[in-house]
Amino acid sequence: MRIKYFHQLLGSHISILIIAFLLLSILFTRFVEGYVFQNKVNELKSYGNQIVYESPVFDEKPGAKMAFAAYVELLRARDVRFVKFDQKGAILSPNKAISGLRLSGAEWAKLHEGEVVSVKQDLRRFDQDVTMVAFPKMNGDELVGGVLLISPISGTRQFIQQLNKYLTVTMVVSLGVAFLISWFLSKYHGRRILRLRNAASEIAAGNYEVEVPYKKSDEIGELTKDFNAMTKQLKASNEEILRLEARRRKFLSDVSHEMRTPLTTIRGVIEGIRNEMIPDKDRDKSMELVEKETRRLIRLVNENLDYEKIRSSQVVLEKESIPLREVFEVIKEQLSFQADDKKNEVVLSVAGDLTVFADYDRLVQILLNITQNSMQFTTDGRIELRGKKGNGETVIEIEDTGIGIDAKDIESIWDRFYKADLSRKNNPLGEFGLGLSIVKQLVELHDGTIDVESSKGKGTKFKIILPDSN
Repeated sequence: MRIKYFHQLLGSHISILIIAFLLLSILFTRFVEGYVFQNKVNELKSYGNQIVYESPVFDEKPGAKMAFAAYVELLRARDVRFVKFDQKGAILSPNKAISGLRLSGAEWAKLHEGEVVSVKQDLRRFDQDVTMVAFPKMNGDELVGGVLLISPISGTRQFIQQLNKYLTVTMVVSLGVAFLISWFLSKYHGRRILRLRNAASEIAAGNYEVEVPYKKSDEIGELTKDFNAMTKQLKASNEEILRLEARRRKFLSDVSHEMRTPLTTIRGVIEGIRNEMIPDKDRDKSMELVEKETRRLIRLVNENLDYEKIRSSQVVLEKESIPLREVFEVIKEQLSFQADDKKNEVVLSVAGDLTVFADYDRLVQILLNITQNSMQFTTDGRIELRGKKGNGETVIEIEDTGIGIDAKDIESIWDRFYKADLSRKNNPLGEFGLGLSIVKQLVELHDGTIDVESSKGKGTKFKIILPDSN
């Protein structure tokens, strides 16, 4: 069952007001009744004390009747009636004030003990609702009589009823105010929530440019602030997804091209040999070409597989202390042909006893990828591999004098598909574009860091820091 926010707010306000006024009315009525009736009892006790102990109404002197008549007139003016009674409960005077004492056995027992009997509200024994006080007249330990005073409580009842009317009017007015406040708040907050709903619908439709205005005044304002922050994150994530999707499509296109080229070459050589279109003297050269293209295909596949293994944490490192100069010499040897083709000089600058704590195969893969990258973009230049000891770490630097990298592109070179965008334009060797992404993943698996510094037209320097063993 759907209940609108206005009805919820109004229901809560009205419920609170009704409960509060009911409790207030009950407690206040009880308090006023108790206070008023107790005052009435105290007033009657004061009169009774004066009649019994301070006046001569119980004396047999000639002036006693006159004094008693004076008290009767005085109290009648205050709407109080009283009678004298003897030890047996017979009314002595005035006979017409009330018809009978009508005291209970317990009340008579208290009178015989010399105790004052008081009743705040009596609704049964007399012809009207009254407050009653009975004062004993004792002669030593013996009850010889007393006085009974009663006062109607109709005035008190009327006062309490009038008070309840005022409370009722106050409650009605308060309910009206609560209705107006609930209506205003529901409209105000409803509009704010509606803006959030509309913005959420826009986002669901793919529009991430929405921003909901807000003030940091309450929880809805904080929610709106978080909503706008979420929208910005979704926008950034969507842009990243679109960017990666574009690169993925470009990547697949480049993969297809890179794999199609060696496959076409291999197919042509095989068909030439089969159809005896290649002379015997060129067969060895053709077989070398097939072997080269085959290695190229294997490299492309291995790079992709390596990246997926690293990304899914399937690579297990076997770390050991490795002489760094030996690794540098392996790299230099493997790239010697490429260095000669591009007229590059490879220089090693490392102490013979310097070691690095790493996985041998993965370290070779890291350095080979970076050095190949430097070789691809350097012609008739210098590539230097340096190694030095740091504070509990080994620092490896690979610096070239090649074409360099634009400052705006430096942070992007670690992206998986970034090199695929550049390989078609700048990479004559047709590299695949996963190398530097794999390098960064492998360095981080070694708990190390890798940074790059580059200036356009001046060269590039990669700096790797690998921690020593614990």
